Amino acid sequence: MKYQTRKKAFILLADGAIFHGKAIGNKEGSAFGEVCFNTGMTGYQEIFTDPSYYGQIMVATNAHIGNYGTNKDENESDSIKIAGLVVRNFSYNYSRPAADSSLLEFLDRNNLLAISDVDTRALVSYIRDNGAMNAVISTEVDKIEDLKKQLAEVPNMDGLELASKVSTKEAYFFGDENAKYKISALDVGIKKNILRRLAERDCYIKVFPYTSSFEEMEQFNPDGYFLSNGPGDPEPLSNAISVTKKIIENNRPFFGICLGHQVLALANGISTYKMHHGHRGINHPIINLVTGEGEITSQNHGFAINRESAEANNNIEITHLHLNDQTASGIRVKGKPVFSVQYHPEASPGPHDASYLFDQFIENIEKHTLQTS
Repeated sequence: MKYQTRKKAFILLADGAIFHGKAIGNKEGSAFGEVCFNTGMTGYQEIFTDPSYYGQIMVATNAHIGNYGTNKDENESDSIKIAGLVVRNFSYNYSRPAADSSLLEFLDRNNLLAISDVDTRALVSYIRDNGAMNAVISTEVDKIEDLKKQLAEVPNMDGLELASKVSTKEAYFFGDENAKYKISALDVGIKKNILRRLAERDCYIKVFPYTSSFEEMEQFNPDGYFLSNGPGDPEPLSNAISVTKKIIENNRPFFGICLGHQVLALANGISTYKMHHGHRGINHPIINLVTGEGEITSQNHGFAINRESAEANNNIEITHLHLNDQTASGIRVKGKPVFSVQYHPEASPGPHDASYLFDQFIENIEKHTLQTS
């Protein structure tokens, strides 16, 4: 479906840089958030619904977005989580037989402001040079000065707690209640495909709100604990850090992904920091220092753990490194069935090179069960 007249639109960055484009569909107005970009060629629906992207304006580097439509089974949460969307070319029509709606219909149902016809190559190059920052996308071309003032009031991602915006309000179950293993998962922004990957390995998962205590999670009598991905700065997550410390103290099997990886680091006295522009894409190279094997991985994070601090910690072993910038991408607690990775072994979207990490979690559970039985 084409629109005869499309409103002018733009993206304005916090430092005053502006890139012009046009509105997608009929939606008008303004949307604020931290600007970031993802280099994946596919998987836009999974990206848009990933809770880790809450509060961010997504710039797609792939030149064509929307060409294969959307399918309700490919959502990673119950709704779109990005704050806004910026693309080069938007496809109003789609050709995939498995799709159940166009991307435009999907965006409209979720009331998301999106703009196209932006020089995304120039915009991404600018972000890479100047770093991630707050931005606003808007069709209000006559209110630029007012929008600059509003943009200046938007809180920075550094220090921002966002798990409360995306975590479940009530505990819920996922999988077969007769499964072999029981997992207590702390939800700070969990993706559905993580739950699917655990359920495929004969796990029955109880997903807890981010405010839940170790004692509440322990009442499920789990065989292992999981700490999810999620948005925002990990440092304000004092409860998740406390829960993780108690899991470690009680020598329980633990697996953390992304934000969960950062929380595990903080629970061990390892600091975290906001990256210049983060890692977001489905082709990031990782080296497994234990096996010596390389992995192509799916990543989405704007914070990282301090490698020097991790190396100086006698209780921690760095297990994985990012080959582009040598950031610590995986750690384990020595002598404990506790480990985490910064990237996404569940993929969705992305390659499946790292899916073995779920098997490693199950192996840790089985070993722990034998040792304690």
